[in-house]
Amino acid sequence: MVFIGCSQICEAQVLAVFKYDGGGDWYANPTALKNLSEFYNKSTDARSLVHSEPVTAESLLASGVSFLHGTGHGRIILSEAQANQLRAFTENGGFLHIDDNYGMSTYAKEALKQIFPTATIEQVSHDHPIFNSLFPFPEGMPKIHEHDNGTPEAIGYFVKGELVALLTLETDLGDGWEDAEVHADTKEKREAALKMGANLLHWATVRNQQP
Repeated sequence: MVFIGCSQICEAQVLAVFKYDGGGDWYANPTALKNLSEFYNKSTDARSLVHSEPVTAESLLASGVSFLHGTGHGRIILSEAQANQLRAFTENGGFLHIDDNYGMSTYAKEALKQIFPTATIEQVSHDHPIFNSLFPFPEGMPKIHEHDNGTPEAIGYFVKGELVALLTLETDLGDGWEDAEVHADTKEKREAALKMGANLLHWATVRNQQP
């Protein structure tokens, strides 16, 4: 399936895993970004690729990465300098996605508040482009894995009205991006996770081309 008209906006996104401090297992989903990038490229005429190594806050600005994905089950600790570098990444056009793999919700919220102290933090509306760009998700974030029997959440961090970072809870998109045999998810769940991820990658591109 190719979406006509992507050729001028689906440029080469560079995806990377965020290697953070604090002891959390940032390496939790090793096959996720590779599969997401391949799916995105096949579904559009994009040319996304995955950075060869996980990226730290210190190496981020020089890495060429445009889509930074963090996940895991544990603690995230950021120094003031690291928070500043992550903020500068989004100010330079990068997009930050933190996906709770179960157990990192509190730490992720604290870290994101540190990175974006003045951002507007709110649930992303179901009519936002992340739910309606390439693949429609009229009910919002899909449920891939069960955590605490909660409703999937997409918590947005908006700077000057623009969504620059996203925290996803009670969904576990990254697990759905992994190789099929890792979690034995149904084809429907894996496709939903990959389609939602493709929407996020698309938003990370087009948000920098808004008037």
